Amino acid sequence: MSDIRYETNLGKYVVGNSTRLLAGKIGKELANKVQLILTSPPFPLNNKKRYGNKQGTDYREWFTHLAEVFAPLLTDTGSIVIELGNAWEPGRPVQSVLPLESLLAFVNNKKAGLRLCQQFICYNPSRLNRIRAIDSYTNIWWMSKNDFPKADNRRVLRPYSASMKSLLKKRSYNSGKRPSEHQISPEGFLKDNGGSITHNLLELEQIDPNREPRLPNVFSIANTTSNDFFTRTCRERNIPLHPARMPSELAAFFIKFLTEEGDLVFDPFAGSNTTGFAAEFLRRKWIAIEIDKSYASQSAVRFEDPLIDTHITYPEAKNGNDRNDSKTSSS
Repeated sequence: MSDIRYETNLGKYVVGNSTRLLAGKIGKELANKVQLILTSPPFPLNNKKRYGNKQGTDYREWFTHLAEVFAPLLTDTGSIVIELGNAWEPGRPVQSVLPLESLLAFVNNKKAGLRLCQQFICYNPSRLNRIRAIDSYTNIWWMSKNDFPKADNRRVLRPYSASMKSLLKKRSYNSGKRPSEHQISPEGFLKDNGGSITHNLLELEQIDPNREPRLPNVFSIANTTSNDFFTRTCRERNIPLHPARMPSELAAFFIKFLTEEGDLVFDPFAGSNTTGFAAEFLRRKWIAIEIDKSYASQSAVRFEDPLIDTHITYPEAKNGNDRNDSKTSSS
């Protein structure tokens, strides 16, 4: 069973079990149409969480099967991006290899035909660990069905460093052979490309606060979209926040990097729907599925943000319900 909880100009949020829904009508509708699957599935945590998580062999088998569920949804140039956190052995200060085993089994699932394009590290130090060093990052894995999926790193450039700006202004630098044996031509670095290629280490918080911040240009979404508004509004309404929200900066980065306006983005474990919100903000179509009904109401708060141009509708309002939840009436 599925339940469309709300729709916006570009997407819809569905409540239901994603693997079951994708085995039926919704899976057929999405087949070969999704440009990006962007999600943060339940981690293999030792303690059961409200949003659901499996453990051990059950988790690995479940996660591996997702590959053959997701792959048929992608276009020929589509991508899968999964945020997968670390886990610890039950009752022991020993890191579990289960996330890595699961990731390898996912990529190597012969029924899916995927390949690993690149690993990203998201640095986010706001975590606790009283025994080991602070577990300050999560792994983000980019996969595809094609060696050359749709991707354009020019859409996610970061600002040039002060030295590079000076070089471009002076129009000169020390060319010639480097200790690495690379031969640098006299004009190889004189073209202004609007910024430099982003690293695969993504800093939500600067590792070195004294260094000039040079975050990818799309990370500005954190200052103009749902982070402040969403969190503040949920607290004002006494709505418990989802405990494992994907940072909006990450969602925006991969949506901008791997899709174009009008492409379809899908999140099968949507939670508070960061993916859908970032997609709407960047003018991509989107669909989100979440098994926990309570997160549907929470996620709709994102689309009340006055800085996003969209309109929320609720299907039940069309069936005689008095609820009127257009953006103008709910703001």
